[in-house]
Amino acid sequence: MTLLAILVGTLVAGIGSVWLAAWLSFGVLNRYTQHMLSLAAGALLATAFLHLLPEAFESEAGAHELFLTLLIGLVFFFLLDKAQLWHHGHEHGQAYHHGHAPGQLSGHDHKARDHGHLHDHHAKDKLGGQWAVLAGDSVHCFGDGILIASAFMADMRLGVIAALAVLAHEVPHHMGDLAVLRQGCSSRKAAIVKVSMAGAVTALGGALGYVLVDALHDWLPYFLVVASSSFVYVALADLIPQLQKRLSARQTAEQILWLAVGMGMVLVVSVLAGHQH
Repeated sequence: MTLLAILVGTLVAGIGSVWLAAWLSFGVLNRYTQHMLSLAAGALLATAFLHLLPEAFESEAGAHELFLTLLIGLVFFFLLDKAQLWHHGHEHGQAYHHGHAPGQLSGHDHKARDHGHLHDHHAKDKLGGQWAVLAGDSVHCFGDGILIASAFMADMRLGVIAALAVLAHEVPHHMGDLAVLRQGCSSRKAAIVKVSMAGAVTALGGALGYVLVDALHDWLPYFLVVASSSFVYVALADLIPQLQKRLSARQTAEQILWLAVGMGMVLVVSVLAGHQH
């Protein structure tokens, strides 16, 4: 019965969050796609600092060890980024939307490049950006599944709350992912299917968590910190720099507003979940 509840909860959280994000991105908020980066950045930072890190530090793990894990995590994702193995892909999405590749040359240097070579380079970058998004989502969703399974093993009601909390804080994240994948996919449906497949990995994490919950329990605080470091790095190294442009006062205010909305969504969920404990 518990395993069935875990599988249902992880699938609802993993895939349900993608479908809700798609409904918002391509439906209700379709007019505001340019603000999705602000919302995603706010949601990622709030998830890290208001939800994951506090939960990790409330455990029996030492603060020194957790801060060291956070530092190592940030450096690790930086090194992966330098090796071009980790990139959330938003920069690729925006660049291709405007018809240019990141780092593309201009002036006489641009003319020296062969057009066919550039076209192949663009296609590879676009494909690489998509796979980076999907790989990052899959790893994150796998971890979410373990967390949800742990909550269900402790208490059925707590498991339901955890599943709903994951669903809620994943929505802004998936909205950003869909915005990126939409640039490289032939249709919205293709983008939704790809992100949904990554979301389904949540169930695999849930199944493993059910089997190994006792062995994994002591490592959960460190996993929470590593997940936080990935969120912080993506938000500060990838999303925020793209928002730091010379804009009008109104456009700047809109950026700040959507950043606050992303933070607010996660804060509300964290507060509600806290009251239930």
